[in-house]
Amino acid sequence: MITRPLRLACPTCGGLDIVYSCEPRCCFNHVCAACRTTFQTATTYLGEKLRDLEPPQPAPESTEPSAPCCECREVAVCTLADGRRACSECGALLAVHYEDIAPA
Repeated sequence: MITRPLRLACPTCGGLDIVYSCEPRCCFNHVCAACRTTFQTATTYLGEKLRDLEPPQPAPESTEPSAPCCECREVAVCTLADGRRACSECGALLAVHYEDIAPA
């Protein structure tokens, strides 16, 4: 199954220009370029595992949005063609949510 990189919208202004501002596996701090809100990403397992997920090609840049998989802890959460999110490593279908939202 073909996947796309994870895309996020700012929880404050809805902007789509989001930058991942930390290094993988440290924290998942993101910053909105429009309003400077900072937030972290987390995931919740939705009880289903998918098979044959391909990682996005080309691979996302290190500053593109990311989230940790709550099932396998890999930084491999991606978007499916239908808009759902899943981990391309273990196949877990996931909900992405925001934590520690801090408007600028």
